[in-house]
Amino acid sequence: MTKKKIITSREIGEKIKRRRKELRISQEELAETLGVTYQQVQRYENGKNKLNVENIQTVAKALTMPVSYFFEAEKAPMIAEMPAPYFSSEESRLLSYFRKIKNSASKNTVIQVARVAAKAE
Repeated sequence: MTKKKIITSREIGEKIKRRRKELRISQEELAETLGVTYQQVQRYENGKNKLNVENIQTVAKALTMPVSYFFEAEKAPMIAEMPAPYFSSEESRLLSYFRKIKNSASKNTVIQVARVAAKAE
């Protein structure tokens, strides 16, 4: 029986940091989305603090990645692979706030406001 490698908090933290930088959002912006301090985000990224199941799900949602992203082995990208969608920091923040809205009527209001604002440009 082969022994499977355990993913460490440090490795998860490195993935958090890499994805945060891909999205071009600061530790402060990610912290605001997660409802923690930027120092806590630093501890996650450095692997000094372990993330529980709930927090990993929250971070994955904020970074628009599946939870499995943090547990996948690093692999060389294949030519046929589609790159991860790029979101500006504003888009990422808007998406994270939108996902926090529970009421469908409120979600529809936000969508309609965005539609009107886009037409005004």
